[in-house]
Amino acid sequence: MPVTAEIHGHVAVVTMERREALNAFNSEQLGALIDSLEGVLADTSVRVGVLTGAGERSFAAGADIMEMSDKDPAEAVAFAGLGHRAASMLDESKIPWIAAVNGYAFGGGCEMALACDIRIASENAVFAQPEVGLGIPPGWGATQRLQRIVGPGMAAEMILSGRWVKADEALRVGLVNAVHASDELLDNALDLAQSIARNAPTAVQASKSLMRTARDTAQAVGLEHEAQAFALLFGSDEQREGMAAFLEKRDANFGD
Repeated sequence: MPVTAEIHGHVAVVTMERREALNAFNSEQLGALIDSLEGVLADTSVRVGVLTGAGERSFAAGADIMEMSDKDPAEAVAFAGLGHRAASMLDESKIPWIAAVNGYAFGGGCEMALACDIRIASENAVFAQPEVGLGIPPGWGATQRLQRIVGPGMAAEMILSGRWVKADEALRVGLVNAVHASDELLDNALDLAQSIARNAPTAVQASKSLMRTARDTAQAVGLEHEAQAFALLFGSDEQREGMAAFLEKRDANFGD
């Protein structure tokens, strides 16, 4: 299978499994990723997702150039649509996603990581948007998402030069939250995911939605949405349990 999905309690781990091509995306891989994400998002027990690549060499080394090279504009639009659909499923899903980036995250691979809420990297991770060297711009969201994460200047440098950004620089510019040894990356991703999953799921989902609102609307609108969401969760089972647990000095139980 080019993509696998495993459930660990309330955490789903989606792994891109095309090692012979450094997990690069052809149409089959993209279709399998979309199918896997649909399955995970339909599972109401899942509270957090982790996206990673098989092996230590590559998260995903971009789109498959062999497949792309002969496409005409109409075929390229369809291919771009698949990539955008997968990235949007990560970005717009109710649950938060963590990208555990191992090795190469080039082109579309970097763009899938950008669509996640949190990125952590292995020491050998390398990020790049090299599309301009192939005669095309990025096609799966980098021109929109990257500058919101690292700022317009750094985004412009990465996209217009296509240069590689190693893990230490990615951490310095805010592209990733943390860097770990390769053999500890997935464990750390799971620890982080489980720490999120232990919190009130509705509150976590509301918080992700509010942060997306902040990105897409004026601050005054976002503040009003935040106030409404804050108020609406009062009286909920999760709010009662969370505050009771705090007052009783015990761990909250938000369901199995």
